[in-house]
Amino acid sequence: MPLLSVLICRTGPAVLRSSFLPHTRQCLARSGTDRQLTIARYSRNARNNTRTESFAPRETIVPTEVQGMVVESGYIDPSKIWRSLLFTAAFSTGSFIGVSIWEYETIRSRAMQALRSKLSVNWFKERMKHQRQEMEQWRKDLTGWWNKLSPGERIFAPICALNVIVYGLWRIPSLAPTMVKYFASNPAAKAVCWPMFLSTFSHYSLFHILANMYVLHSFSHAAVATLGREQFLGVYLSAGVIASFASHVFKTVTRQPGLSLGASGAIMGILAYVCSQYPDTQLSILFLPMYTFSAGAAIKVIMGIDLAGVLLGWRIFDHAAHLGGALFGLFWCHFGSQNVWPLREHFVGYWHELRGPPKK
Repeated sequence: MPLLSVLICRTGPAVLRSSFLPHTRQCLARSGTDRQLTIARYSRNARNNTRTESFAPRETIVPTEVQGMVVESGYIDPSKIWRSLLFTAAFSTGSFIGVSIWEYETIRSRAMQALRSKLSVNWFKERMKHQRQEMEQWRKDLTGWWNKLSPGERIFAPICALNVIVYGLWRIPSLAPTMVKYFASNPAAKAVCWPMFLSTFSHYSLFHILANMYVLHSFSHAAVATLGREQFLGVYLSAGVIASFASHVFKTVTRQPGLSLGASGAIMGILAYVCSQYPDTQLSILFLPMYTFSAGAAIKVIMGIDLAGVLLGWRIFDHAAHLGGALFGLFWCHFGSQNVWPLREHFVGYWHELRGPPKK
């Protein structure tokens, strides 16, 4: 098992105010070096109202214009939690339905290839052979490289690529307002639902994305070997959105609106699953390989730290999102994989009837 990194972090409100904003002011020019992007904090009126109101109605969300860009801050409408809950349930269900169709289509395609080979469809073979001969050399090299990857690396590579692309988009000044609106989860914003998903592929700092991708790469091998790529992807996507929902609930209850982003909620789901599935596996900390500990102990300590962060109000990371993702990983390990995943067979049967018999 690769080394365990302790640097799993989904950036939460405090980090965005303390470190994200200075970097934003310095690095994200909106239309040139003379114009800088600043994310607004709460207005003084919003702070005063917090002391007298437990929750604020929708109209008390304060859009503040900062150098031409509007950033929503202020109170959180608790009724938006229902929107977040419905989106979480719909997205998670849709994720597992999607990966079930993917699994079915993969098996169907392999079956048809085997059938065609038995029927000796020579024209088909010749055509495919001719097309392969016409492929460019770079395409052949790319295919060879892909085939050498392990199953875990094949599912990790596109996820990592998406995170790197979004990280690159943060570096484009003209896209900064769009990135803040759609790629940072904020329960006080008008756009609530899709940022819950898109923020799980979003990293602003280089250290943040490197740490998260290292942990994902370390644990994706064991997870894919146990779950398969389709189930792994369903768990990963669902854990990310559930982590965002947990963050929304915590911010609403504590009346602490703020931006959160990062893949660690989804990664915590995978990490919790692997550590619970293989609790006796020995892990070690990066840069300190001489100290080893069991995976079961590691996930308990990590979740304990995040629980303490929630109860004590720490705002270093989005501890609520970490806990949400980890709890889903534990749920999937002890119940979901054995009782929920097999239910896909009923849907796959309907999908098979809809597709009809395969064409020869």
